[in-house]
Parts: sequence; C-alpha cells; structure tokens
Amino acid sequence: MEKVKNRWLIALSAVGIHISIGSVYAWSNFTTPLMDQFGWSSSQVQFTFSLAILFLGLAAAFLGHFVEKYGPKKAGLFAATFFGIGIFGSGLAVNMSSLPLLYIFYGVLGGIGLGVGYIAPVSTLVKWFPDRRGMATGLAIMGFGFAAAISSPIMDVLINSVGTANTFFALGIAYFVVMVASSLYLEKPPAGWVPEGFKEKVDSGKKKIKEDLAQLTANESIKTKRFYYLWLMLFINVTCGIAIISAMSPLAVESIGITATEAAALVGALGIANGIGRIVWASASDYLGRPNTYILFFLIQIPIFFLLPSITSQIIFSIFCVLVYACYGGGFASIPAYIGDIFGTKQLGAIHGYILTAWAAAGLVGPMFAAWMRDTTGNYQSSLTFFGGLFIVALIVSILAKRDVAKLRAQKEEQAQAGSAAS
Repeated sequence: MEKVKNRWLIALSAVGIHISIGSVYAWSNFTTPLMDQFGWSSSQVQFTFSLAILFLGLAAAFLGHFVEKYGPKKAGLFAATFFGIGIFGSGLAVNMSSLPLLYIFYGVLGGIGLGVGYIAPVSTLVKWFPDRRGMATGLAIMGFGFAAAISSPIMDVLINSVGTANTFFALGIAYFVVMVASSLYLEKPPAGWVPEGFKEKVDSGKKKIKEDLAQLTANESIKTKRFYYLWLMLFINVTCGIAIISAMSPLAVESIGITATEAAALVGALGIANGIGRIVWASASDYLGRPNTYILFFLIQIPIFFLLPSITSQIIFSIFCVLVYACYGGGFASIPAYIGDIFGTKQLGAIHGYILTAWAAAGLVGPMFAAWMRDTTGNYQSSLTFFGGLFIVALIVSILAKRDVAKLRAQKEEQAQAGSAAS
C-alpha cells in the first residue's frame, strides 16, 4: 500500500507557502525608500500594493479551477514561480527606475502568485482535517497574518544594508526556495481517507460531525443566495479592516497623540493580533459553528467603530484595535471551513477563489475610501463611523446566512428521514 503523507507536515507546508506570500503585508517597508529614491508619490507607491491584492483576487477566481484540476503540488509550484519572479523582477524594476515595471512584476506577476498560493494549500487542508476544519485552515492562514511581523524586520535590515533592489533580489530567491520546498510535499489525501480513529469515534458517538450541506461545483455555488451572503460578509469585514490597517500609524498619532515611533511599534503588535486571531477564531468556529462566529465578528466590531473616533485613552484604543485586527484575520481563516460546510469539498478551491474576489475589491475600496475621507475631512474619524454602519449591514447579512443554512439543513434532514422511512 502507498504510504499516506503526514497531515501535520502538509499543514506545515501550507504555513511555509503562506508565510512567504504573506510578506505582501510588509510592503510599507518599501514605501519611504522608493519615494526618497525616485521622488514617487505615496499614492503611486501604494498602488503597487493595491494592484497585488487586486490580482490576488482575480487569480484566485480565475485559476481556482486550475488548482482543482492539477492538484496542490503543481498549483504551489506555479505560485512559487510567479511570486518568485514577481519579487525578483521588482529588483530589476528598481534598477531601471521604472514604476510601470514595478507594477507589472510586483503587482501583476506577484499578485497572480499570491492568489494561487493562497488557495492551493487551504483547500487541501480542509480535506486532510475533516475533524478540525477551522483549526487547520486557521493554522495556514495564521502564517499569512504573521508574515509581516517576520518579514518586516528582515526587509528593514536588508534595505539599510544592501539597498532596495538587492533586497528584492534576495527575497525573491528566498521565497521561491521556501515555496518550492513546501509545494513538493503538498498532496490531496487518498480517496476515502479519514484520520486514524476518526471513523470509530463518529460511529461510537464520541465525535459528532455535521455532514456538509451539499456537494456543489463552483459554477453551481454562484447560483445560490448563500454564496453572495458569504461574499458580502467577507467584503465588508475586509473593507473596514484593511482601511484601518492601511492607516493605523497616522490614525494612532491623530487619535491618541503617540509618536510615529510608538505608532510603528503598535502596528507591529497589531500584526501579531492579526495572526493570533486567525488561529483562535478559526479553531473556535469548530465549536461555535461558522455562522455564529461571523455574527460575533460583527457584534464585536459595531460598537468599536462607532466609539473609536472619541477614544483618547491609549490602553482602550489599543484594546479596540487588537479586537479589530483579530476579527479581520479571523474572517479570512474561517471562510474556507464555512465554504466546506455549505458547499462541500468537491470544488472548494475554486469556490474559495470566487469568494476571494471580495478581498480584491475590498483591497481597493477600503484604503482608497479612508484616504479620500482623510483628504476631504482632515481626519480618519468620520470614515470609522461610516464603517460602523457597514458592519450593521454585515450583521444583518450574517443573520440571513445563518437562517438560510439552518432552513436548508432542516429540509435535508426531513428528506433523509422520509427516505429512510420509505426504505
């Protein structure tokens, strides 16, 4: 018999890929050096990041079927190639003083690598961990959240010692090597495989596993209401969260009067909250249920966003921001398991890709809206109130999603009971 791979090493491989591609969240390390070196504006440099997030979502949507067809190993190698070339090529763009080339390499090619690299290991982990879906996907996506905290100091040291272009060269090679090594171990579990002792626990009643609501293809899923519920919930959570993330340093300086250095330290600490929130919330969703978890995200954040503009206490401000970052990360980590619960694992990677277009849209809308409000009103506070209103909409959508899922599950159970009675 063919030896089955260790699922925890599969999870470790997924973390390796996500720690590499998650370095996109440390893009701000390049902002000032590129502005100082070439005289580019803040918006010109920031657009590189927005472009990468846009192509992340587009690649995830359009190449989700590629991941399902060719499997996680080939998809991971594809992602490693595009992301490695994207980062390495950014060094060439810097040496040539070309902003358009930077957009092409980092934004387009790097973004494509981001999108495929994001969904390939996550959809695989759901299949390896039927007993702990949320925890498994949270573990991998936690790597994405922690990546900035790991990459940021390394980038800072390299930029100051070898320059911006050479930093891109070094990182491009390093990420390529890590992603290739991780991808080579990735594999779907054999047909019918379950963890050791899992079936016995289910049969004895010690372990209760809710059966997936359906087994739909990606094209079937987009014809359902619940697909758009999930899309809207993720879009609003990311729009509001990423707007705060993109402006956290100046927002903290404005709101609670700390120095830029102190704000930078706060941003680093919040990055850790983002990572921890991913594993904690995703693991909790295995017990709370995915619908209840999303309802909690919005119940927590609604009062925070309405109160933040009036907060002057550094401690309360920091606690509120920790909660926002944790819910932001938790939203990403819980969505793959939510998809598996209601659409099944038949084409989970492709469905996840479609859902992630919400991230691409939010990556453009959130930061740009917050910046526009800052330019219009002179502060970020008014945009926070608007985002609080958006969270109320998200709460309503999350309740509708829960009711829809409960109704469909009840119908499925009735049909099953009727079938067993007839037989």
